[in-house]
Amino acid sequence: MTSAFNRLIKRLIGAALATCIGLGLILTPLTTANASQPSMSGDYINDTVLVARSLQETIALEKDAEGRKASETEAVQLITAYISRYRNRAQVNQTLSYTTMQTALNAMAGHYKTFANRPLPNELKERLNKELAKAEQLATNES
Repeated sequence: MTSAFNRLIKRLIGAALATCIGLGLILTPLTTANASQPSMSGDYINDTVLVARSLQETIALEKDAEGRKASETEAVQLITAYISRYRNRAQVNQTLSYTTMQTALNAMAGHYKTFANRPLPNELKERLNKELAKAEQLATNES
């Protein structure tokens, strides 16, 4: 009798625990809003200019600059937002400015994701600055 009662109690506790966990998962949002996550305005030219200039500021940071790591993380978020916004837009993604910008963004994000603890090499900095400036110029000329 006591053993049957103990099994019943264990089952009830297990059911209660499973119910609590299930309700917790249902009522808790699966994703959280990140207010600092960059968003694009939808104006391709302005977004291209703003992203290019922001990334050039990140590139210009010295390797021992305070806040460099946070700036690099924000740069990767900005790159992701930009590519996500314009990658599937036929009127934009076939322009020379977009392909130039995409080349620079892929190189920069690739470095930050692969070599998270290393600053950008000087050769890459120079190349990125040239490509970002060229993409910015092409975007303003294409309008």
